[in-house]
Amino acid sequence: MPTRKIINRLIAGFKGFHAYYYEQRGELFESLVNEGQHPPIMLIGCADSRVDPAIMLHFEPGDVFTVRNVANLVPPYQLGGPHTGVSAALEFAVRDLVISHIVVLGHSQCGGIHELVRLARQPADDREFLGVWVSIGKEAVEQILSRKAEGITPTSADFEQAAIALSISNLMTYPWIAERVRRERLHLHGWWADLQEGELWGLDQESGIFNKLC
Repeated sequence: MPTRKIINRLIAGFKGFHAYYYEQRGELFESLVNEGQHPPIMLIGCADSRVDPAIMLHFEPGDVFTVRNVANLVPPYQLGGPHTGVSAALEFAVRDLVISHIVVLGHSQCGGIHELVRLARQPADDREFLGVWVSIGKEAVEQILSRKAEGITPTSADFEQAAIALSISNLMTYPWIAERVRRERLHLHGWWADLQEGELWGLDQESGIFNKLC
């Protein structure tokens, strides 16, 4: 598609957004502008173009505080660490917006997880930033690869789901998240979307197993 057509498509999309949310439902954005945002949910999703959480989960402006990154990873708590963008978003959502749920939403055929597995098997230096970022999930990949010694062949879903479970564990390293979880003021959810089958799976945090939600 020619560059101009691509940009015009985006502009046309905003016009449609304006027509619906400002002309037909003006009260919604009037409230969001005057009263600010008060979403009860934070969602950490993947930057993959196929998994826009607003489309997949059908929520509207003001419903969900969303952060997207490569492979929907959550770094562990580390003051002055190299991955403060997600940590800053977590702090704002939890301590300022006072959200009550955090959802880590991963998916099948994840390019970021594929790169993480590739680097674990064969380290390379052909990426300046990607390798450093996805290394957050290194522990999850090593855990799955260790199953080879038991004669189990891991699947892509195994790596993707393990990375989600690791991100949930990493969330609990933030003291102000762990404290709210203990007091049941904050609830953590790990979800994995199967793009081929159109299914949503959820992590049972006690067993570590993903069960089909819908």
